[in-house]
Amino acid sequence: MRVLVVEDDKKTAGFVCKGLKSEGFAVDYLPNGDEALTAVLTTPYDAVVLDIMIPGRDGLSLIKQWRSRGNSTPVLLLSARSEVNERVAGLEAGADDYLSKPFALPELVARVRVLVRRGNEQKSTSLRVRDLELDPLTRKAVRAGKTIELTAREFRLLEYLMSSAGRICTRMMILEKVWDYSFDPGSNIVDVYVGKLREKIDAGFEPKLLQSARGVGYVIKDPA
Repeated sequence: MRVLVVEDDKKTAGFVCKGLKSEGFAVDYLPNGDEALTAVLTTPYDAVVLDIMIPGRDGLSLIKQWRSRGNSTPVLLLSARSEVNERVAGLEAGADDYLSKPFALPELVARVRVLVRRGNEQKSTSLRVRDLELDPLTRKAVRAGKTIELTAREFRLLEYLMSSAGRICTRMMILEKVWDYSFDPGSNIVDVYVGKLREKIDAGFEPKLLQSARGVGYVIKDPA
């Protein structure tokens, strides 16, 4: 589950990001609305935690623009003010929930989980490439009717590759999306995990779906 946190106060942002990561979420962080506008339209987030008062586009205008472009990513709106009219304005703009500052981190995490679950229930979450199917809700992977056991990291890797099916994912892209690294650690961790995943989803099956793009990265696709 990937969440975007948009908050200009570094202390609050660090608090929220650390709490969400400790609960198993993959978290991206942006400090202003201008960057957030494009990020949500180009990245399949499961939820957004959005402060109303941020530099660039404010939270309410962001939500309106996302919704006007057909983006339905669930949004939890944060605000230092608790007036009823502000909550109403946020919900009418398209926010899914509202939380006033200061807040308890367990409550924020619980609200994000509810939004993610609700969003997943409203859309088809199953990913499929040929006879390989992955269900992010049940965390179940099946190929040709055979259940495939995956570790948590292998699941995240397969989910990312399948959500990008047909497109080459560079090693750096995989590090950012699966390990939350914004730098190259100088190890072959991606290659090692791809090798483990290939053994599970391709060994004993035809055709081979997980392919190498020599010198670049990896891609899952139907070779037919």
